[in-house]
Amino acid sequence: MGSGLAAQAAVNICGDVGDSLTAAGTTNADALGLTAAINRVTTTAASTGVRLMVPETGASVVVVNSGANALLVYPGTGASINALTVTTGGFSVAAGGRALFVGTSSTNWFAVLSA
Repeated sequence: MGSGLAAQAAVNICGDVGDSLTAAGTTNADALGLTAAINRVTTTAASTGVRLMVPETGASVVVVNSGANALLVYPGTGASINALTVTTGGFSVAAGGRALFVGTSSTNWFAVLSA
């Protein structure tokens, strides 16, 4: 890579990227499961979403909504985003918006939403 690091070493330091993702489903159960540290969702049909992995303390996940509609972000099974749980709905990221999710425990993501 341009930094002089092997590709996997750079991923270990900077995190991996999921690009050109398509939101899916309308609930936690059928939303697109995210696996990368940095995620850009380019297709967001109305009421569709993505699901975060189970949090780890200190972990961070970036979600960028480049789609035309609001994107719902759901917590992984057994986890929450701020006060939202799997059954209380998704965290909404407006079209063109960005959000940072920080793991504050093994069961909670804290969300920071861009303006």
